[in-house]
Amino acid sequence: MYRSVTLEPIRLIAAFAVAGALAGCAVGPEFRRPEPPASSSNLSETQPLQSVASQGPGGNPQRLDAEMAIPAQWWSLFRSPVLDRLVRSALEQSPTLAQARARLARAREAVNAETGATRYPAVDANLSAKRQKVDPAAFGVNVPVKPAPFTLYNASVSVSYALDLFGGNRRALEGLAAKVDYQRFELEAARQTLAANVVGAAIREAALQAQIATLQELLAAQSRQLDIMGERFRLGAIAAVDLRNQSLLLEQTRASLPPLEKQLVQVSNQLAVYLGREPAQGKVDSLELSTLHLPEELPLSLPSALARQRPDIRAAEALWHAASAEVGVATANMYPQIILSGSVGSQRTSLGDLWSGVNVWNIGGNLMQPVFRGGELQARKRAALAAYDEAGAAYRQTVLQGLQQVADTLYALDADARALKARADAAHHARLVYETVQQQYQLGGVSHLVLLDAQRQQLQAEFQRIQSQADRYADTAALLHALGGGWWNGASEGGI
Repeated sequence: MYRSVTLEPIRLIAAFAVAGALAGCAVGPEFRRPEPPASSSNLSETQPLQSVASQGPGGNPQRLDAEMAIPAQWWSLFRSPVLDRLVRSALEQSPTLAQARARLARAREAVNAETGATRYPAVDANLSAKRQKVDPAAFGVNVPVKPAPFTLYNASVSVSYALDLFGGNRRALEGLAAKVDYQRFELEAARQTLAANVVGAAIREAALQAQIATLQELLAAQSRQLDIMGERFRLGAIAAVDLRNQSLLLEQTRASLPPLEKQLVQVSNQLAVYLGREPAQGKVDSLELSTLHLPEELPLSLPSALARQRPDIRAAEALWHAASAEVGVATANMYPQIILSGSVGSQRTSLGDLWSGVNVWNIGGNLMQPVFRGGELQARKRAALAAYDEAGAAYRQTVLQGLQQVADTLYALDADARALKARADAAHHARLVYETVQQQYQLGGVSHLVLLDAQRQQLQAEFQRIQSQADRYADTAALLHALGGGWWNGASEGGI
């Protein structure tokens, strides 16, 4: 007798497991991967596959190659150890990535919690003791002597399980798993964006430092030129208006220096924040523009591949998937819900007898079919369908924005290469003029004032060339980032 009674919990749990295995299909739409973009190229018909070449650093031509794989650490294409260290430091210490990692961990634990709550029976143990008094008269029983108060001890195990007949729980798990995918891609997007921001800020900082140095040389040349013109004015060789014009030119050049210095400080502070440092701590290393290598070969991914490469597009797809699962949850909530429950235990008036055997048990089931909720369930399903349509539109918008970013960057690569060529040619001619004037000055053919004016023109042309050179480096980083950053070609932190 005792053996047969103790087998009841085992049979009960086995029955729950079989019932769960026999649960029906999940209602709601089955999410399917979206169709890739229909465009055959990211280039316009008139855009060349190779940019023009120019003189000087950063002037080599760049060729677009559809077969080239993007390295996972794409910033290494610039061949700069300093830049590599900056990016690595940012990826290790950035609070932005720490937030993304925490969100991913939270999403994963939400899946674990929901899995445990829905896929397996809930088993709870209970141990209690209570002092009570029973009056038989309350139950219509008259006894000559009323029983005295007594203590009731209880030890029991209860089991409950909700049958997932229409797949509402499975859809909920599907939606949570899609949100995990979303957070994984968000983490990868944060990593790629952070790397691109560090590279862009480092290039901008190096360009500003080079421009400030050039501008300071220009200021020194204009100051010497003003001194010479002042002496010539005292001798009556030039008019006062010429001297004032030179003073005006010097002050205009001097006024352009503080904005550049302000930009340099702001970029340096921003770079420090990217590295997870306080602005007062500064950065690890200082990058020089002349140490960067401009990659000769650049990847050119097809639009259909772009949708699988960019983590922001994959994140939008995951949200669309989650919205699809929510439609299934809202649909399942309109159908019957069955919960099986049972418990076994021992109730004794003596604590010592509590473990002598099972003397109470129960098993039951509950069927709940929503009948009237004031239109609540229908409205929730319609809301879920609207959210699904919204997520689909957001996905398509993200794809379009990604394609636009790539197209804009590809055009910038070509346009800035042409701009650098023009400015490099101008700087080259200005340098030749300066060298010629130097020779003339040494032979006594021109005055020192003419020499300084030639130097000023050469420095101004070099100032503009530096900006175009930095633009080409920045365009290259922007394209590699716009194409997805190559995370699929290496180990990914998010486990993608």
